[in-house]
Amino acid sequence: MPAGVSWTRYARFLGASVLAMFAGAQAVHMYYLPDLSIPEIPPKPGELRTELQGYRLREEAAAALQQMKTKKNVD
Repeated sequence: MPAGVSWTRYARFLGASVLAMFAGAQAVHMYYLPDLSIPEIPPKPGELRTELQGYRLREEAAAALQQMKTKKNVD
């Protein structure tokens, strides 16, 4: 066996590692539950409050700036 470890010790270590991995995964799922507030039907673009708020503000600012530039050129 690798590194001079017997088969029984290797099997015990492997079993303990797998059990620890499963226990850790279960603990994570207990703390971080799935988000059930996500709707089945996806909303239309722009309906979510969490969707790129900074991008929308930049677009509005750019549109306002462009409008100001066109008014300045007309005057």
